[in-house]
Amino acid sequence: MTKKFFLFIFFINILFVLACASKEEVEEEVVIENPDDISNEDENPSVVYADIDFSNWKVTLPVDENNNGSPDEYKPNELVNGGYRTLKSVQPFMYDDTSDASIVFYTFPQNSTANSKYSRTELRELIAPSNSRINWTLETGGTLKGKLKIMEISKDNSSSSRTYHNTIVMQIHGIISIADMTKHGFSSNNGPPLIKMRWVDGDLWVYRKSLVNESTSGDDLLDVSNATWSDEKYNMGTVGFDAFEFRITASKGKIELQLNNKTPYIYEDISLAKWPFENYFKAGNYLGTTDAGAFSKLKYYNLSVTH
Repeated sequence: MTKKFFLFIFFINILFVLACASKEEVEEEVVIENPDDISNEDENPSVVYADIDFSNWKVTLPVDENNNGSPDEYKPNELVNGGYRTLKSVQPFMYDDTSDASIVFYTFPQNSTANSKYSRTELRELIAPSNSRINWTLETGGTLKGKLKIMEISKDNSSSSRTYHNTIVMQIHGIISIADMTKHGFSSNNGPPLIKMRWVDGDLWVYRKSLVNESTSGDDLLDVSNATWSDEKYNMGTVGFDAFEFRITASKGKIELQLNNKTPYIYEDISLAKWPFENYFKAGNYLGTTDAGAFSKLKYYNLSVTH
């Protein structure tokens, strides 16, 4: 009995030792690694770019490098998926600032489009990426919103009372429809800009086209001159050189404008009810001067359109 008892005790001790060893092995498996040995990948995140999808935007530049008599343009298929980063002609005028996930738009007076004397680095909405004649009506409506800031702009040294030159940062631009082009035999489909958001000495002004004579009707509404459609303006507020958010919402007979989280400013009148043109959105840097040495530089953090 004594021998069997000691053998029993011996085996119990062996099992106890094995169990402890097993427990220690498990504990060693869940020990947290030394923090100095952990990868610091989270401290080096991937580069973040501005939140802008170029699928329905083309860009117009202030230069004519292909010598065709018009400012150079690049279509959506050339800009999407970071394609604009590989275009040497685009890089001086539209490029990333990865320090704050933005895209810089730079321009100066040089080449301008047929219906303007001012230069721009500006995006033009294309509902159909390869067809600029497909646009939208106020009945269809749409919303343009973005976050942006003026970085630098040249001083106005002319006789003007303004300190700086001015630039347009957002637009709803009118265009004569294909149906009206065909009906009237117009040689140009250019329409007036319904809404222009212009930065002037730190204030954001809206310029809105309004009928000179509200009784104008029919085909006379298609006259694009200032004799029929003239600008009225309103100061939306001061933004200075700080980042700000802006939203333009268009619908039948109504335009709603909102700066940051302020109460929206609304146009809703006979001029909008009679607006005869189709439309497209624009956003970017449209410098309002031809002065030698002038320039403007702004950036967009995000930009989006919905219809």
